[in-house]
Amino acid sequence: MATAGAPDSPPPPTGPSVIVPPDPAHPRKLSEEFALILREFEVETVTLREVIGLLHGRGFVLLLLLLALPFSTPVPLPGLSTPFGLIIALIGVRLAIGAKPWLPAKLLDTRLPPKVFAKVFAVTRKIILAFERLLRPRMLWVTGSPLREQVHAVPIVLCALLLLLPLPIPFSNTIPAWAIMLTAAGLLERDGVFIVAGYLTTLLGVVFFGAIAIFGVEVLDFVWAWLKQLVGAA
Repeated sequence: MATAGAPDSPPPPTGPSVIVPPDPAHPRKLSEEFALILREFEVETVTLREVIGLLHGRGFVLLLLLLALPFSTPVPLPGLSTPFGLIIALIGVRLAIGAKPWLPAKLLDTRLPPKVFAKVFAVTRKIILAFERLLRPRMLWVTGSPLREQVHAVPIVLCALLLLLPLPIPFSNTIPAWAIMLTAAGLLERDGVFIVAGYLTTLLGVVFFGAIAIFGVEVLDFVWAWLKQLVGAA
């Protein structure tokens, strides 16, 4: 499975990149990767093609984590879930069929909003640091073959399709985003515990969206209001 691939011949970043290529023998920590990408956003707006080039060997799986990260908190980001969900779905489908990840040139040349990502990284820094501390090779039988890794891309595709839905409902983006992040992080570090957590979160997302389809948004609004009241009273 080509989880660490990159485009065939990506052009170099167009601006004065501040990224120093990593030493393959000593890969960077997740927090270091994201901090360097954030510094790049401070220099100029960045395209997906440039981000993939900056990620070097970490490639498309780390890109999945990066694209899901903006939706990891209930803070609404209108207009981003649909294009980001589409990109994640396209990458996930390629990974699921065991093909090299590929994106259309139009999507690769999409410029990412620097203000959004600066805000997101500031809010989600603790998440990245927690992932960094907790991730390690575990339950290696979960990722013991390329076929199993392809199977683990299926929930990523499913959650990307849920992320595509522009629903103004609390947690409608957050749950699929967390499932994508957990699964992608598990694939990056061969951590079966994270992958299993990704499956459980995917199941939670299916139940959540199933409840919307069966009972309507009103029931979820009532549950959300009850939870806020419960937390406020605690």
